[in-house]
Amino acid sequence: MNADKLISKIKTHPAYDQVGMILCHNGVVRGTSRDGRKVTGLRVAVDRERLKRLLTEQRARAGIMDIQVEIAADTDLTIGDDVMMLVVAGDVRENVIDALTDTLNAIKTTVTAKTEYFA
Repeated sequence: MNADKLISKIKTHPAYDQVGMILCHNGVVRGTSRDGRKVTGLRVAVDRERLKRLLTEQRARAGIMDIQVEIAADTDLTIGDDVMMLVVAGDVRENVIDALTDTLNAIKTTVTAKTEYFA
């Protein structure tokens, strides 16, 4: 997973001259679950069709030029591994922050399913 590669792709967008902010999220496997249990790793399943629809919707938001995402799907991940890289480019801070937040939350709740492995 490489944020620079995703950002480079965004910079080729025909409307890149309107971009005033690029915001990145890099999700990693942490050593504990949300409820505090020790985690040794996880696996993520991705609904690719749902992801495609979500990205189409989010890219249509006012002020958003492009959104790129990479998810480490269907592989066993260990603590510290990258799970997801999400990059959002748009005109102004408010639009970009809101789009990143909404896209991230939708991916985590409607697109991916996580299986955690416990110690």
